[in-house]
Amino acid sequence: MLIQKPTYGQTHQEFKWEIPKNYNIGVDVCDKWADGSGRLALIQEKSPTDISRYTFDQLKQYSNQFARVLQKAGVGKGDRVGILLAQGVETAIAHIAVYKLGAIAIPLFSLFGIDALQYRLSNSGARVLVTNHEGMEKLADIQESLPRLQAVFNIDAGQSDHHAKAFWPTLQHEAADFTPADTLADDPAVIIYTSGTTGKPKGALHAHRVLPGHLPGVEMSHDFLSGKDRVMWTPADWAWIGGLFDVLMPAWHHGIPVVACRFEKFTAEAAFALMERHQVTHTFLPPTALKMMRHIENPQRRWRLGLRTIASGGESLGLELIEWGKRNLGITINEFYGQTECNMIVSACSALFEPQIGSIGKAVPGHVLDIVDEQGNVLPNGQEGNIGVLTPDPVMFLEYWQNPEATREKFAGAYLVTGDMGVRDANGFIRFVGRNDDVITSAGYRIGPGPIEDCILGHPAVSMVAVIGMPDAERTEVVSAFVVLNEGVAPSEELKKDIQAHVRHRVAAHEYPRQVHFVRELPMTTTGKIIRRELRQQRF
Repeated sequence: MLIQKPTYGQTHQEFKWEIPKNYNIGVDVCDKWADGSGRLALIQEKSPTDISRYTFDQLKQYSNQFARVLQKAGVGKGDRVGILLAQGVETAIAHIAVYKLGAIAIPLFSLFGIDALQYRLSNSGARVLVTNHEGMEKLADIQESLPRLQAVFNIDAGQSDHHAKAFWPTLQHEAADFTPADTLADDPAVIIYTSGTTGKPKGALHAHRVLPGHLPGVEMSHDFLSGKDRVMWTPADWAWIGGLFDVLMPAWHHGIPVVACRFEKFTAEAAFALMERHQVTHTFLPPTALKMMRHIENPQRRWRLGLRTIASGGESLGLELIEWGKRNLGITINEFYGQTECNMIVSACSALFEPQIGSIGKAVPGHVLDIVDEQGNVLPNGQEGNIGVLTPDPVMFLEYWQNPEATREKFAGAYLVTGDMGVRDANGFIRFVGRNDDVITSAGYRIGPGPIEDCILGHPAVSMVAVIGMPDAERTEVVSAFVVLNEGVAPSEELKKDIQAHVRHRVAAHEYPRQVHFVRELPMTTTGKIIRRELRQQRF
């Protein structure tokens, strides 16, 4: 969709959306490639010695069969289907089948507890759930509170029982032909629940156009996905918008094979070994993963990697991670920005311009971004305000499911207001300051946590860090750093003072952390974002 021109300005200016009136994600990512050629779609690795490969032809057959199964279970256009599974072929089949049917997919993270599952299944009114033995155990505690849940399919079951139908045996009894629903691009396709950093999760309802809406941002963050023999992978779970619509679905739109793997435990060594085994060329690595991987110097001495691009987003990267990527992998990591409601709207792109450290990139072609005030008025360059996205926009959500009040609050004037504070410079670079409730007000200064976290992360003793503002009678708030130390490093008053001096020297005297707390771990959402409100509740 995005065609590279000599400059960013020309690329942006000449871009035009091409979204047909009638469009179906399932047909786009699967059926259009299922031409009998045996084109590779999925490499599923359960272990280094247990690897399966699936073609688009197979995925078309399986998804057609499962669409028929869902139809017999009473699922029709607009009905919701929960998918409580990690990365894997059954997850993909379920998604494609739901989209072809014109129903609405509800991706659910496999590590959710019973309260999180009960809320999402109840709020969405899910009619069917696809899961495994692990999910069945959780469901046993809450199924009575879900009267609208009429059928459950278990991918691990050899045969159906009164608790669930066996996914594969039930599927294989069906014919392999199915006529997909003739959906409009604006028809609902998926509800992705926010990670709940600020209150209860909200269900962002997206239309089928969410996939073409993602494409320019995905292509920009991967330097236009150039070259042959491409393979994509991400450790981000497909239950989240980052795994599902930043990698899996865009890759299949382009006919690029995807690696599926659920690590028992994510480690840098396992990630590098996986990328070597399957010669991954393009990867989305969340900042949390990169922070773990940066402890390995010269990984290319240990692994023969085929990496061409790394995209990352979700938290600000900062200088340390950008420099590590250049030094150790010969790759400029392209940072991108977005959120569940409106994703992949800002990106760096080393093929078009050098990254500006401290910025999250420039507006992705096709998206109109401005810095706006609370009323949606555009602010001049250099002035801090809300990052706003002009409506309408193909990647923008339709609404929060059954929450019209929250939907109204998300918009100001003609703009979707992200709730993130930013500044745009004269060259179009956007600097992320922080969530509007993350910005620290101290002695009259407005301080963003990102640059301070980046600086502290550069300290040789530090593994992870989060910075927040804590209430202070004199200064309104003081900068407080919560620091996870590297293994083998002991906390001490001397180390605390050294970290403070490190920030004073490298960032600013008024931004150094007056409080430094050493902690064993940081509270994080399942997508790897720091839950700062939990840190504010801690008492020392």
